[in-house]
Amino acid sequence: MDPTIKDFEAAIAELEGIVKKLEEGDMPLEASLGLYERGVTLSRYCHGRLEAAERRIEVLNERGEAKPASPDLGLDRDDEA
Repeated sequence: MDPTIKDFEAAIAELEGIVKKLEEGDMPLEASLGLYERGVTLSRYCHGRLEAAERRIEVLNERGEAKPASPDLGLDRDDEA
């Protein structure tokens, strides 16, 4: 794990900033490559964290301790119209 990555939320925020900078396209090639490499590292970290969360959910479901949320979770009946 990269010690410079604080947590999932910080990684996502940094990744969004990198994407924005790269989309602007006004950086030298080497700087762009450096940002791209950092983005790949952040992306892999986030993907790993999401996979771990998914595995935890699957384990909970297998144990019968949790059930998937219903599709209308959080919707008030008045909001459906």
